Amino acid sequence: MNDDKSLLKGPQLLQSFEDNWETEMGACILGKGRVVLRGRDLLSELTNLRWAELLVFAVTGEESPKLARLIEAMWVISTSFPDPRLWNNRVAALGGTTRTTASLAINAASVVSEANAYGVRVGKRAVDVLYRFKEKMDSGAKLEDLIRQELKKYKVVSGYGRPLVSKDERVEPLLTFAKSVGCADGPYVKLAFDISNYFENSRYPFQINISALMSALFADQGISAENAYYLVTQTFVAGMFPCYIDAINHKEGTLFPLPASRIKYTGNQSTRDWTY
Repeated sequence: MNDDKSLLKGPQLLQSFEDNWETEMGACILGKGRVVLRGRDLLSELTNLRWAELLVFAVTGEESPKLARLIEAMWVISTSFPDPRLWNNRVAALGGTTRTTASLAINAASVVSEANAYGVRVGKRAVDVLYRFKEKMDSGAKLEDLIRQELKKYKVVSGYGRPLVSKDERVEPLLTFAKSVGCADGPYVKLAFDISNYFENSRYPFQINISALMSALFADQGISAENAYYLVTQTFVAGMFPCYIDAINHKEGTLFPLPASRIKYTGNQSTRDWTY
C-alpha cells in the first residue's frame, strides 16, 4: 500500500481502493494474452515450470526445481495415504457416500487438514521451533534446556510424538529421498534428529514424526514457517480422491455406519414429549 493510503480509515480507506487494487503479485489481462505472476509472464516465461515449481515461485518468488521436487516427494511419501479412516480422508469419503460433488468433498477435507494436533498447523509450528532453537543455540543455549522449556510451556515439542503409534514409518523413506537430491545434510535436519536423540534417551515418550523432518527440510531451504504452511495446505489431496471415488462407487450412506446401540447415552431415558 502506498504511504499516502496508510493513514486513511473508514470510508476514505475503502474509497481509495474502489476499482483500484495495487499489486506486485499477479494479474490476468483478459483478451491480451498476458498473465503476470510476480513480474513474470506466465504464458511466455514460465511455461516450462512443473506445477510444483510454479507453486514454489508463486509462494516464495524464487525458482527452485530442487525444492519443488522435494515438495512432490513430501506429498507422495508423507500425506497421500488412500485410507478413509484418516481424519481428513474420512470427510472426503463422507462426501462420496452422501453423493455431494468431488469439489465440495475434497475442499471440506482440506479444511479439516488444518487440525491443530496432527494437521498442517503442526508443521508450521515445527518450523518455528527449529528456527527458534537454532537461533538460541547459536547464542550459546543448550538443546536440553530449550526442549525442557518448550515442554514446560506447551507440553509438547511440535514435530515429535504421534497419535496411536509412536514410530513414524514415513521418516526413513523421506530422508532417503532427501539424501538422493542432496537435501539431507543441512543444520536443521541435524537439529531435528538431535532433538529426536534427546527424547530417545529421556523419560519422555516422544519420537520424531514426519512433521519434524519436513519442517527441517523446509528450514534448510530457507523457507519461513508461514511459507512452509502455504506449500503444504493441499498436501493430502492425492490421498483424498481415492477415498471419495471409492465411497461414491459404494451404495449411498454405507460408509462406517454406527447403530444406536453403540452410542453410550447417559442422559434422560424417559420418552420425550414432542408436542407443543
